[in-house]
Amino acid sequence: MAIVLGPNRYGKAETRVVRVTKDGGVHRIKDCNVSVSLSGDMDEVHLTGDNAAVLPTDTQKNTVFAFAKKYGVGEIEEFALLLARHFVDSQPTIHHARVEVEEYSWERIPVEDAPHLGLRDKQHSFVRGGTEVRTALVHSDGSDGDESVVSGLKNLVVLNSTGSEFYGYIEDEYTTLAPTHDRILATEVTAQWRHRGTDSSWGRSYRDARRCLLEAFAETHSLSLQQTLYQMGRRVLNERREIVEVRMAMPNKHHFVVDLSPFGMDNDNEVFFAADRPYGLIEGAVLNDDAPQVPNAWI
Repeated sequence: MAIVLGPNRYGKAETRVVRVTKDGGVHRIKDCNVSVSLSGDMDEVHLTGDNAAVLPTDTQKNTVFAFAKKYGVGEIEEFALLLARHFVDSQPTIHHARVEVEEYSWERIPVEDAPHLGLRDKQHSFVRGGTEVRTALVHSDGSDGDESVVSGLKNLVVLNSTGSEFYGYIEDEYTTLAPTHDRILATEVTAQWRHRGTDSSWGRSYRDARRCLLEAFAETHSLSLQQTLYQMGRRVLNERREIVEVRMAMPNKHHFVVDLSPFGMDNDNEVFFAADRPYGLIEGAVLNDDAPQVPNAWI
């Protein structure tokens, strides 16, 4: 029986880089978490410990910081593509780069509310904004090779206080859940969407995809979380033609009606117990039937 080396990659994970762009007293912030993973002619480092083909992970970290200074950090998809192409194009032993970026949003604190502080012309104060994290995952074989871009978000918490039902499911000897025609539907959306190419208007595309997800969640009278997931993905694909596939993971954040009858009270879907675990986990993909297949796009 022969023992051989299988697929492998290595890199520097979770480099936190904060880039401040200064325009006089007006500052802008990009707060990112960057993970790089490289593969190529790496057999010898595994088999014999020969590091001649290895670009140190510390160098990868330094490259992230240097590129943030040299090029700035615009749309995270652009930054990820810039890094991925650099690693493959500059090193003959590196044939493929995977770069994943998470972006944490900051909102400017308005200074108009405090003119007595003399801050009208100084806009450099921020508060962490929102709950969701914007994401991008890039694979590149270099400037002249195959590439893919997957954008997305995670930690987007949404809730409908009505307009959701759940009934008609399989019942067996272990079933205790009662059917309902009015329930809270809540979830924490993780969504990723694959682009047809690498030349999208990344910011506009992201904002529209996020809007589509939220609108479809709000507007769907849900008979199941699976149905809602499909309608959310379908809305994105209908409105953004540069997106060919949407994948989502949506835990069902269960809200149970509390029995208040021991206290002589009715509870017409007004008071709920929010359970954090266990929870149902719904996952699925929605795609155009002509979507090109890209084996490495999601991994």
